[in-house]
Amino acid sequence: MATTSDLRTGNIIRYNDDLCEVIEYQHINPGNWRAFVRLRLKSLKTGRIVEDRVRAGSDIDLVRVDRRSMQLSYRDGDDFVFMDPDTFEQITVGKGMMGDKARFLRENDSAYLVMEGDNLLDVDLPTFVVLKVVQTPVAVRGDTATNVTKQATLETGASITVPSFINEGDTLKIDTRTGEYIERVK
Repeated sequence: MATTSDLRTGNIIRYNDDLCEVIEYQHINPGNWRAFVRLRLKSLKTGRIVEDRVRAGSDIDLVRVDRRSMQLSYRDGDDFVFMDPDTFEQITVGKGMMGDKARFLRENDSAYLVMEGDNLLDVDLPTFVVLKVVQTPVAVRGDTATNVTKQATLETGASITVPSFINEGDTLKIDTRTGEYIERVK
């Protein structure tokens, strides 16, 4: 059995009969009181963020997970079909599990499927993706005095906020965690 000293960001633990990912942990020793660990956990089932404190050194249930790199083969209605490039095994993921992440995923793009045995827990996209701008309004001359932004539609259909100098056909680097524009790629 693992203890709180074995915690790391990104670990999956069983907490209150729910599988949760450790987003943040902090060991606190308040003077002559007992030390404790402050936790921020994300439920893999509901996506809800839970904050709690546990006594330092107490037992925790670390869950062994496997992160498998798979490619998106195609979309089948609301489902996404991923394929393992080595074994050609296919796994179907529902729209509910993909959530908002699906707006940055193209066919043949890679993603990590988080598995516990044969149980699919989560789908992780790469932190950054490179996508092309399909549609955006033309910038008006004189709007460059301040940080003016506009909406741009990407090749996956996602709409994001970009600076006014971005044009149709530009290739952009996007942060998949926040959906924010990072930089223009040559």
